[in-house]
Amino acid sequence: MAPVIVLAEQEWRARQEAYVSRMRKWVDPHQERKALGQKHPVLDFLFSYYSYRPARLLRWHPGPDVALAGDASEFLSWTGYVQTPQGVMLSRDLLTAQRRESVSFVRSLLAATQSRQPRLGCFGLHEWAMVYRTSEIRHESWPLRLGPAGTDTVVESLPIKCGHFDAFRFFTPEARPLNTLQPTRATQIAMEQPGCLHANMDLFKWSYKLAPFTPSELVADCFELASDVRELDMRASPYDLRELGYSPVPIETPAGRATYARLQAEFASRATPLRAQLIALCTQLLDPEDND
Repeated sequence: MAPVIVLAEQEWRARQEAYVSRMRKWVDPHQERKALGQKHPVLDFLFSYYSYRPARLLRWHPGPDVALAGDASEFLSWTGYVQTPQGVMLSRDLLTAQRRESVSFVRSLLAATQSRQPRLGCFGLHEWAMVYRTSEIRHESWPLRLGPAGTDTVVESLPIKCGHFDAFRFFTPEARPLNTLQPTRATQIAMEQPGCLHANMDLFKWSYKLAPFTPSELVADCFELASDVRELDMRASPYDLRELGYSPVPIETPAGRATYARLQAEFASRATPLRAQLIALCTQLLDPEDND
């Protein structure tokens, strides 16, 4: 078994407070908007498409094989925590056969993605393909920068190269045949690549899917990356969001595509160490003897 790290109460409480303070920057405004019935076309995605509830997001977890010394009784009301002679810690009994299978899938997906070179030629056309030749606009309160006809022209004039199934599945029926790739759930491990904005946002999803074993600081890092990536995702979309302070990245122009690819590469670089940490966490959970 992996050695247990014991955190003094002063240390873990400082980490807990720092984490909660960090996450409230996103959680509190979201809850305020929700109470007022206000929708946000960029930020709501982080709380609706991704299903980790704000209350859960504000819970700090130390990670596996970490014992909390002192008075950590508050953790005992949460699933998976047990009292040990060294302190309160997560029990590996949470790793049922079904849970281990899920962790194994996450590791396989992330390792396969990490092994590939980033491809930077998609230019965010997935958002355009989601509104191609349809009157059913996802963010109906916000206008299309180029109008419906102009949006359709962009989709028809540029090659669509989306390999992320969870983006592709929202394409309109008319847009799907235009995609040079035809990803499916079954081909996810074979097709995901580290330049993909959605694959990098999904690091947040995999971080909370591994919770409560994921150290919360890693969850926060993944969430922050997802938030920044989502901003580019929507700045490069067909929507006009300047009223909210989001200047467009006009991927219909060569300059806009160059900007998109540059930012996409920066996000791929930021995602690499986070993906590596998640892979290492999966290995720690599945093969604890390798962490001795």
